[in-house]
Amino acid sequence: MPTGLSKRAALGFILVTLTLNSMGIGLMMPVMPSLLTELTSLPVSDAARWGGALAVVYALMQFLFGPTLGNLSDRYGRRPVLLVSMFAMAIDYLIMALSWNLAILFVGRTLAGVSGATFSAASAYIADVSSKEDRAKNFGLVGAGFGIGFVLGPMIGGFLGEYGPRAPFYAAAALSFVNFLFGCFVLPETLRAENRRSFDWRRANPLGALKQLAAYPAVRTLLLAVFLFDIAHYVYPAVWSYYSEEVFGWTPRDIGLSLAFVGIGFAFVQGYLIRVLEPKLGPGRTLLAGLVANLIAFAGLAVADSGAMAYALICFAALGALATPAFTGLMANRVPDNAQGELQGMIASAAGLSMVVSPFVMTQIFAAFSGPEADVTFPGAPFALAGVLILASLLIALPFIRQAAGQRPPDSGQSQSAAE
Repeated sequence: MPTGLSKRAALGFILVTLTLNSMGIGLMMPVMPSLLTELTSLPVSDAARWGGALAVVYALMQFLFGPTLGNLSDRYGRRPVLLVSMFAMAIDYLIMALSWNLAILFVGRTLAGVSGATFSAASAYIADVSSKEDRAKNFGLVGAGFGIGFVLGPMIGGFLGEYGPRAPFYAAAALSFVNFLFGCFVLPETLRAENRRSFDWRRANPLGALKQLAAYPAVRTLLLAVFLFDIAHYVYPAVWSYYSEEVFGWTPRDIGLSLAFVGIGFAFVQGYLIRVLEPKLGPGRTLLAGLVANLIAFAGLAVADSGAMAYALICFAALGALATPAFTGLMANRVPDNAQGELQGMIASAAGLSMVVSPFVMTQIFAAFSGPEADVTFPGAPFALAGVLILASLLIALPFIRQAAGQRPPDSGQSQSAAE
């Protein structure tokens, strides 16, 4: 951290960076169904399968390279990793804007997946400048930036989509490049020299990083809960556009507005509400509240039959955003400062693996239970499965929730040793 740079200023910069980057992601979501149907000449229910495949490729690269980039940030600092990620995103969106067939789309998504370290490096950045007591609420800035970007991104993407499905990708490319230039001039480095460690290929991969984290059993167990949570949560980017068009007959503009509403909720919950609730409830009860809110949202969306009902359930989905920073804070407090990048890389890798599983499974389930050829019509089936996964995540995390709340879990000896 440069002399004189306050923690508040550093966290403020990360919020701006994540907001700008999320705007680029949100811009393209309302038009993906239109672009895929244009390139494949398939109906929405079948084009969703290709959307899932694109997401799987991106996520697979995240899974394979997340720990590598996390370890690189522990060795060389957060700044270079963030800048490379920003530049790669600009190239990715430009490739997608110019694509004339599916193969080009896959090339762009592969590139973005290999170097897409913005959120993991930003989380390590936040860990660098936060005390252990403040980490859980400060990790909410990741979701807040994501939420604010989603307020603006989908709205702009939905309106630009009226001029063609490629227009938002050009806008996203320009926005990402401006963000890269912004970072080149003002992004400070936060990893202190004494906290850097050598880069080792043996630990800079998913299996090697997981082996290193074996020294922290609580982190390993919580990673499993996070993995299941992520599989469930990624149902939104996987099928929301297709689901809302199929069930509610929404246009790209309608989809963009709904995603903007999601962004408002996420920004409020992770940017403000968690900073009020977490000091009062503690990370354990905050995590519990977030998981229960997700259960309600997924159960309702599975059977929603109107846009108004979907908007009501989005409120619970936004409240469910309490879970992510609470999970991250519980894990970050269990590893040393010189391994924060490795931990965040492993969290990104787990998220990447879940993004391999979730889009494939969720889009296939959506396609199987929707459209004119479905034997059983149940387009909300992906959300029903997501609810089951959230319940499993809650059961796994429950001992740590109870422990953090000041209660001894049933297997108190094991849980206590895991926390140490």
